[in-house]
Amino acid sequence: MDASLPTHADRAGSVRHAHLASYWVTAREAFWIALDALRAHKLRSFLTLLGVVIATTTLISVMSIVNGMNLYISERIANLGANVFIVHQYQWAQGYEAWLRARRRNQPMRLEEYEFLKENLTGAKNIGASSRLFGQSDARYGGRTLEEVDLYGNTPSSIDIGQEKVALGRYFTESDHQRSAMVCFIGTDLLDEFFANVDPIGKEITVRGIPFNVIGVADKIGTTFGESQDKFVHIPLTTFQKVFMARPQLAISVQAWNADHMRVLEDQTRALMRARRHTPYAEEDTFGINASDTLMSAWHKLTGSIFAVTIGVVAVFMVVGGIVIMNIMLASVTERTHEIGILLAVGWKRLRIVFMVLCESALLGFFGGVAGVIIGILGLKVLEQTAVRGMLQPDTSPMLLMTSIGIAVLVGVLSGLYPAWRSSLLSPAVALHAE
Repeated sequence: MDASLPTHADRAGSVRHAHLASYWVTAREAFWIALDALRAHKLRSFLTLLGVVIATTTLISVMSIVNGMNLYISERIANLGANVFIVHQYQWAQGYEAWLRARRRNQPMRLEEYEFLKENLTGAKNIGASSRLFGQSDARYGGRTLEEVDLYGNTPSSIDIGQEKVALGRYFTESDHQRSAMVCFIGTDLLDEFFANVDPIGKEITVRGIPFNVIGVADKIGTTFGESQDKFVHIPLTTFQKVFMARPQLAISVQAWNADHMRVLEDQTRALMRARRHTPYAEEDTFGINASDTLMSAWHKLTGSIFAVTIGVVAVFMVVGGIVIMNIMLASVTERTHEIGILLAVGWKRLRIVFMVLCESALLGFFGGVAGVIIGILGLKVLEQTAVRGMLQPDTSPMLLMTSIGIAVLVGVLSGLYPAWRSSLLSPAVALHAE
């Protein structure tokens, strides 16, 4: 065989290449046809894409806000510390009826129970206790006063468990705790108010009229829902008990070595507490064991409802937008019947006609999706600059943007199926005689 003659494989490859080239030309022509149609009928194009634009904007906005709030809640609200759970009088984030039952049944956590868990709970990395004095507390220094300061009585191990970290000085020690020392550890709000240009270590401030020596300052934490988390004073729990509250109600924090060990420690803590409180086997716990996932699961239940409503709204607008696109494509096919007849007469395959119409409807969906994404992003940028800045941090991921546009394109393709099928059934002779 002559090597210069094309083989069967070469001829098949050339045919495939020709087919691909023809479909590329068809797609390119469909793009310019769709663009010309949008330019020629601006009002009709706007009404055509309105449903898709609203649906895409809604999807982008709500999902970005929910994603941002998920991050915010996990970092600011549900962040109890690394591998930490808290034993408290109540189970957090429960329903109102369950809380009323727990209020009648559950007893506060006391210092004796903290000592009991500290002695009997094995395998914990750290265990600490904290009590908060509710009501307005004021702090004073050098003629200045800071109102609404959060006052906590903590055990020395609390600094290794919670969010607070030492920036200056030190936290109180076991010795401070044992001798009920009149020392305090303060947040950065007090540092900024009282000691802007002064070393605070060793200075004496008064909290509720009681003097305390400052031994340390915490790292800045920031705000949660607009409320500063740095306006606090920590004192030893024994000092808190001696000066402010003889029998404080505690939150007992238990830290595991890793996430896998947390469940074991939770079960062990539950068994110890039920045994100490002589809770019968068939009765519910008279305390709550709370971890970060307790709060996150409650939050996800709420956002699950929001997500379901959002999907419903998006689906309605997408269906409306799809119906409008289908009607417009039917009108477009009717207007171009003569043109389609010419294409069929010069040898275009019916599948290629279908492809052309589907490309046009897909491009309509694409334009609507892109417009919705742009409007959604601009709206979120405006929202970030309003008074809720810091409390609301939308998180718009590239995957969410691509998914939104992909859904819009899919709606366009599905909406173009019927017009494409009708156009492919046209008879070239009849189509050529159409006006």
